[in-house]
Amino acid sequence: MPSDNDARFGRIGIWSSALHPSEPAGVEAVSAAVAELDSLGYGTIWMGGSPSLDQVVPVVEATRHITVATGILSIWDHQAPAVAEQAARIRRDSAGRFVLGLGVSHSGFNPNYARPYSAMVEYLDALDAVADPVPASGRVLAALGPKMLKLAAERSAGAHPYLVTAEHTAEARAALGPDALLAPELTVVLDTDLDQARTVARGMLSMYLQLPNYTNNLLRLGFTESDFADGGSDRLLAALFALGDAGTVRARVDEYVAAGADHLALQVLSGDRRTELPLAEWRTLAEALELTPRA
Repeated sequence: MPSDNDARFGRIGIWSSALHPSEPAGVEAVSAAVAELDSLGYGTIWMGGSPSLDQVVPVVEATRHITVATGILSIWDHQAPAVAEQAARIRRDSAGRFVLGLGVSHSGFNPNYARPYSAMVEYLDALDAVADPVPASGRVLAALGPKMLKLAAERSAGAHPYLVTAEHTAEARAALGPDALLAPELTVVLDTDLDQARTVARGMLSMYLQLPNYTNNLLRLGFTESDFADGGSDRLLAALFALGDAGTVRARVDEYVAAGADHLALQVLSGDRRTELPLAEWRTLAEALELTPRA
């Protein structure tokens, strides 16, 4: 019998930082793109980076069935009472299709970054204290370590880990328990030229390897400092990415599902441009993963 998580999030979603354009001219293209993701049968749109809830509204308005989630909204950049008020309005307008993804981001991005676990607890308390609170079922946490994963299971629908391996997914499932949502992000490069695919992957990964939250997590998983040199070792890339054709992506998805993921949020890299909308690749993956189109 399908679980509630299957029904709400689907097995496969799309993560993209291009879905909250900084210029008004980009809204029309994004609206058309998310409408197509909805029709292709994807279960969830993850608005990557650190979107505002104002940027969520046009995506919700352009879609009919698909769940729309922030992946993630930084708790340092948005006051909890205002977030709760706007999230309640979006939930009502979307018939419950909106999920608030929250995270503590990184110290290098936020001058107020301190005590991230305690800050998240306080933020959740603030969301719960307003007149129309964000329900636990309507939020997920960007969680990597054991404490934040436990908090995700206790105070939200579950966890949305970013830049993780299948091995981490198995550990996260054990920490979350059997019922909480586990929706890791998996980055994809659809290119059968493995050297070129690795070049694209390293172009994206090099930035994240400067952020201790990610490198510390990878060190816990058994990687070493040498794996972080020059944009990432081949073994690190193989563990973190799906590099190759659509069949390779499908096999990697199966690995994460076997490790305990309910849902995979696929981030597709196209060339060295992370801000474009890779429509052709999204269509290819929808067919390869046998998604059910929607009218």
